[in-house]
Amino acid sequence: MRNEDLKCPLSPLAATVLVVATLLPRVAYAHAGRPLAPHDAWRAWTWEPGVVLPLVVWAALYGRGLATLWRRAGVGSGVSRREAAAFAAGWLALAVALVSPVHAIGGVLFSVHMVQHELLVALAAPLLVLGRPLVAAVWALPPSWRRAAGDVGRRPAVHAAADSVTSPGVATVLHGAALWLGHVPVFYALTLRSELAHAAQHASFLGTALLFWWAVLSPRARGARAGAGIAALFVTTLHTGVLGALIAVSERLWVPAYAGTTGPWGLMPLEDQQLAGVVMWVPGSVAYVAAALWLFAGWLRESGRRVEAREARDAALDEALDPSRDAPARRVTTTTSTSPLLAGGDA
Repeated sequence: MRNEDLKCPLSPLAATVLVVATLLPRVAYAHAGRPLAPHDAWRAWTWEPGVVLPLVVWAALYGRGLATLWRRAGVGSGVSRREAAAFAAGWLALAVALVSPVHAIGGVLFSVHMVQHELLVALAAPLLVLGRPLVAAVWALPPSWRRAAGDVGRRPAVHAAADSVTSPGVATVLHGAALWLGHVPVFYALTLRSELAHAAQHASFLGTALLFWWAVLSPRARGARAGAGIAALFVTTLHTGVLGALIAVSERLWVPAYAGTTGPWGLMPLEDQQLAGVVMWVPGSVAYVAAALWLFAGWLRESGRRVEAREARDAALDEALDPSRDAPARRVTTTTSTSPLLAGGDA
């Protein structure tokens, strides 16, 4: 085995960050054990190792893979600059949702908790998928691991299973089930009492969102599956809008645990709940509709290119089958170009 096969895919800087993150306090704000107050909001950063470490590892792997790929094939090869920027923006949105005060405030305001969920499923997830993370992750591996991963990915059973799970229909059902079950009042209330349940909720939302957006935004999906992807986005817009509307118009508290925490923030519990429903209903729907319009525009462009290519092939075939059809035109052109009168010469 070569020495390069034994190298750790993480850089020394990333390893140092991992150690420091592990030593950081889990939550940094005053009056621990009490509901978060507005004056403590900007200090409410959550440094949970189980959240920070995966974020750092993912960023390090992507950066290492991108550097290796671009060093071998040239900058912009495999993963374009725009795609790399999309991944960076998605990673930042993920960090804001899980580490910034948004996470802590979500424990006392239903509306902010919903903002956190929309950051995960409607902003971070599609941007991360557009960043082509699998390509970068493979190039972050040592050469022997990379070859082994390629061999596994080419196995028919693995390919068939991945193709099935990432089909727009299956991904839409899985993502929709996660969203609806995660917002069932009894399950939602459990996430406010249990960190494990809260982590499971976020993992299910983000995991199925990545699967869903991969099914509709991956390069293959934007080509052969564009129509199915648009339909999946339309269905998701409808059912998430219905869920948001149900939360917004409900006259009973969806999550009674928020009843005693919204007062210091100037909101009645029902007002906070109505705002949460609107956040899911409107901004969330905008993300899905925008993605569907983008896919539709790309689909139209691709259809136009296919029509032009087909017409060019048909014209070439017609000329090959009947070469005499354009002969008079060619003779006229030849005569015109060689006539001394038309060329400006003397008769």
